[in-house]
Amino acid sequence: MDLDIRGGDIMQRGNEMPENIYVAGGGNLSEDAKDQISEALDEMFPTDILDTLDRQRPYNGQAWTSEGTRGKQEVSGITMRDIRDCFIRACYDSAPIKEYPKSVYDLPWEKIDIIAVCQNMVCWIERYMGIFPN
Repeated sequence: MDLDIRGGDIMQRGNEMPENIYVAGGGNLSEDAKDQISEALDEMFPTDILDTLDRQRPYNGQAWTSEGTRGKQEVSGITMRDIRDCFIRACYDSAPIKEYPKSVYDLPWEKIDIIAVCQNMVCWIERYMGIFPN
């Protein structure tokens, strides 16, 4: 897997560090630079269960993400069922398909990005709260 950040955007990141990282000006990064970028990406986009256990961790991600300022918004005015509904809607929104099956169990789970589900769920919760886009 390669990671191309020459244009300033990171398109997608898997669970492992890319073999090659290309930056503006050409060339590859040193192993130390790769490690620093990997740590920064893990901090911005945590996927480890241990990261979710620390409720006192800082909101130091990008402002528009749930790891940044947007994530500080407290949930209010919706029920637990609403949150469940937001999760189901987020699962459907994250599925790379044109026609939705009737049951969430029939979604192509092997093709769904769980982080996309998380992001979509936050958007649905904000819609239910009447604050989207936050």
